[in-house]
Amino acid sequence: MLKGLLSALGVYRIYEKWLFEQIKNQPKPEHIAIILDGNRRWAQNHSMNPNVGHYYGADKTEKVLRWCMNLGVKTITFYAFSTENFTRSPDEVNELMGLIEEKLRQILEDEDIRKYKVRVKAIGRLNQLPENLQEMITKVEEATKDYDEHFLNLAIAYGGRAEIVDAAKEIAQHIVDGTLSPNEIDEEVFEKHLYTSYLPKQDPDMIIRTSGEERLSGFLLYQSAYSELFFLDVYWPEFRLIDFLRAIRTFQKRKRRFGQ
Repeated sequence: MLKGLLSALGVYRIYEKWLFEQIKNQPKPEHIAIILDGNRRWAQNHSMNPNVGHYYGADKTEKVLRWCMNLGVKTITFYAFSTENFTRSPDEVNELMGLIEEKLRQILEDEDIRKYKVRVKAIGRLNQLPENLQEMITKVEEATKDYDEHFLNLAIAYGGRAEIVDAAKEIAQHIVDGTLSPNEIDEEVFEKHLYTSYLPKQDPDMIIRTSGEERLSGFLLYQSAYSELFFLDVYWPEFRLIDFLRAIRTFQKRKRRFGQ
């Protein structure tokens, strides 16, 4: 059995290297966004408490961030917790809030964050989060605010419709204040009021969703107008490097016309 496992691992490594050779000299996506789906179902399939899946999923997020940095992907956006997720059981929500806070605390000590100069920012209706988590977000954002080689966005208490509504409210307030005229509103003005406005490239080149579900579930609704979509039939904790590399290879083969 052990011999068979080692043989399988050897084949996996060879395939991994072969995929990397195929994509390394081709244009890579500058901004990748991922919907982290399937943690609970993965745990249930392994006879675990569903909430345990979130911990395995959080560990996978760290690995994928490093894959992106090693490949030279500039921006990564993870959909970690939606506004709708607040309707889950209080125990699960509290556990998730604690897990996110712990992972953010680890970022403060992460050598790779400093090495790759990763700016970390949370996007969403952050005022809905527990105060201690809001404070941790502020600490991490402050500690990384001067980095500009890579960008890590964590969509927490995020909803695409909520983001558009919040942007519209800000623009409306500018009109009330007399600092903006309705005739001045265009796409550029609107985009300046999105949660992602600080990014060098707001629109994801590709969006990946794991677990086999084929919908965006409110993720980056404005920014995803021309994103390439990839729906993978694999739960987030078991997402592999070869899955990631194959998605990038497919992205490189697609013809992006942007409506032209």
